[in-house]
Amino acid sequence: MAAIASTIRSLDVIPLAIPFTDGSSGTGLMPSKWTHLQIALVRIETDDGLVGWGDGFAYSCLTATVAAIRDMVAPLVIGKPAPAAAEALDALNLELQLRLHLHGRYGITMFAISAVDIALWDIAAKRAGRSLAHFLSDAPRATIPAYASLVRYGDPALVTRFCEMAVEDGYRDVKLHEITLPAIEAGRAATGDDVRLTTDVNCNWSLASAHEMMPHMKRLGLYWVEEPVFPPDDAATLSGLERQYDIAIASGENACTAVEFARTVPAITFPQPSVIKVGGISEFLRVCDLAQIHGKTIMPHAPYFGPGYWATAQLIAAREECALFERFYIEPEAFCGHAIPLPKDGFIDVPDAPGLGFVPDEVVIKRYRLD
Repeated sequence: MAAIASTIRSLDVIPLAIPFTDGSSGTGLMPSKWTHLQIALVRIETDDGLVGWGDGFAYSCLTATVAAIRDMVAPLVIGKPAPAAAEALDALNLELQLRLHLHGRYGITMFAISAVDIALWDIAAKRAGRSLAHFLSDAPRATIPAYASLVRYGDPALVTRFCEMAVEDGYRDVKLHEITLPAIEAGRAATGDDVRLTTDVNCNWSLASAHEMMPHMKRLGLYWVEEPVFPPDDAATLSGLERQYDIAIASGENACTAVEFARTVPAITFPQPSVIKVGGISEFLRVCDLAQIHGKTIMPHAPYFGPGYWATAQLIAAREECALFERFYIEPEAFCGHAIPLPKDGFIDVPDAPGLGFVPDEVVIKRYRLD
């Protein structure tokens, strides 16, 4: 007699806001002063007792992401069979996109689908008794390299200070979020030539400014320039800048689904899917497949500390197209999961427990829960 498949019994979404410090003014990257990590934490339980965890992107949009999970996605998955195989997980992800297509396959809708998809992959890997990396690969890496992703300080002195700290911590790759030449030059001087340096412009340069700045980025030996102009999915412009100045371009942290990446992956050196934005693990894997076809290296976007942090580490370990882990160089007041695998000397030991390896810290969750 065939075994009865388990079903998804419940889906709970827990809004969290955890304070952090980073040494900056807290302005420049978000619509308002940024002082808290906002996390839309998802807990899914099956009728046979397995629990999976996920989260969807929620910085400055926590209320919207939580509402989308509760009102749009949860009713579509509660009571359904819990997928146990990769093909079934992929199919459910696409079914959710189809059922919710009136809301668009972008932004908040995909953030919500991402959270649920991650939790379902966590359950599937736990059911198989394997870490997600081993669920996806026969020979995943046990350790992965990481880079320090600094915030925007806007002050060359602060850039120098935090770059020096990151190098002292053992990082051999450092990313700035600076947009002015003096600040970027300060980063280059502080890290030295033995450290690979990048900067994320977050689309702040006009095309004319990009043409002024890119020769300097080449002179400073930047490993890549990230999202130099708006829009960040203008494949022709990005490709043109990359070719003209012979410096790698990275983009994709805000793109949703592999459909968007199909335009940019062939055009740039480093695609950057974010597992809590792109559509979860299912869509992230589709982007990996595109990168493999086109011979590109993925630099995942991962400045977060919920289950998506663990999921990103597992994916990098499993897929050879993925290179560096992005460790957001801030100090949260607490972490919502026990034993978060933070980098040591620039490397992360990937958890080998079944699933993502995420174990919730109930004390932290209770303390920082908003509802």
